[in-house]
Parts: sequence; structure tokens; C-alpha cells
Amino acid sequence: MNTSEQIDKYIASLTDWRSTLLTRLRKLINETAPEVGEDWKWSCPVWTKKSPVCAISAFKGHVKNKKA
Repeated sequence: MNTSEQIDKYIASLTDWRSTLLTRLRKLINETAPEVGEDWKWSCPVWTKKSPVCAISAFKGHVKNKKA
């Protein structure tokens, strides 16, 4: 499974508001910073450009977007 498919699977596994929010965040990151690449680290989607730029994770009651 490639990175994009892994992120798709992660987002699809969330069946509530978190999947909608992660989909929107992913689209926003990819559109505004096309030079960063999607990666999978620490069991979550990570965007990198030589080093991690940001990561997004879903938790029970919130979504966390961490800037590196």
C-alpha cells in the first residue's frame, strides 16, 4: 500500500465529523503547499519537505494539527 492509499484508509476509518475535517485539512495542505510531500509516520499523515512540516491526527474528541 502506498502512502496516499494509507492516508485514504486512515481517513475512511473515521466515520464521523473527523473524517470530514481531515479530508478538508489534507486538501488545504496539498493545495497551499504543493511542494511538500505526503508521508506516513507515527501512525498518522505527515507532510514533509526534507523534514516534517506538519502532521494531522484524529482522536476521540478532537483533531490535532501539529506543525513541526
